[in-house]
Amino acid sequence: MTEANPFLDPARQADLYGEPSRLAGRSNALMRAKTSGRPVPDTIVQLVRAHHGRADRLGMVLDVGCGRGTSSKTLAELLSPRRVVGLDASAALIGQARARTRRLPSVQVSFLQGDFHELPLPTASCDLAVAAFCLYHSTRPHAVVGEINRVLGPGGLAVLVTKSRDSYRELDQLVAASGLDPRAEHHESLYISAHSGNLADLAATALDVVSTEDEEHLFTFDGHDHVAEYVATNPKYDLAPGLYGSPQAVAAVLHEFLPDRPVTTHSTITYIVAKAAGGAA
Repeated sequence: MTEANPFLDPARQADLYGEPSRLAGRSNALMRAKTSGRPVPDTIVQLVRAHHGRADRLGMVLDVGCGRGTSSKTLAELLSPRRVVGLDASAALIGQARARTRRLPSVQVSFLQGDFHELPLPTASCDLAVAAFCLYHSTRPHAVVGEINRVLGPGGLAVLVTKSRDSYRELDQLVAASGLDPRAEHHESLYISAHSGNLADLAATALDVVSTEDEEHLFTFDGHDHVAEYVATNPKYDLAPGLYGSPQAVAAVLHEFLPDRPVTTHSTITYIVAKAAGGAA
């Protein structure tokens, strides 16, 4: 029987995103490990400035799959558009996004809970749409791209961001070797729906692709305790009862079965810049 990809399994979404602290713990552990690669929100801003003819006077900016609002905040602060709208399916994450952007003085920022297959915005209402690290949560990412094209106005730009299919495979090897999940290297990639190898083709189903950029990001975890902060809530792994959500328990297993040493892993981040179909930048 084929295993359900947790990113594509509706039954897992509350478990994955109902408690923002789990996502925050995993994300923070990964960011502390990062040793190379530009900050993704800042890179998105650089791409918008390079490719959008009105980057200094944007109207509405849509942040699809905004999560905890990290990109929304950066887009508001660095591009100063008239308005930023963040959309996410998780009410819990939207709550964190609102808190993160509450004190922005000069840009109107708001958040909507909704389905990115049916964006709750009028046709041709956005100057910019960003979809970073979210398309792989859809079994129909081409439909999301079609919706992004629909809401982009004349001269509108989209920036799509994803990860390589083999991201963090060195951690898969570590988890398998420790016995935490002996099949860790054989699970389907979390990013199978929209990854570095197919994102340009997905974008081209509804948008006019302008540029594609790949950048390798390296991460070095300083030991088992650091790795455990990331692994303990990673939905890819089939952890034994009592281990999921407990970095201390995961670290104890790692310490018991493997020598403690730094672990370096990688992910290729892919950026697609595209125009609204038939539009002019």
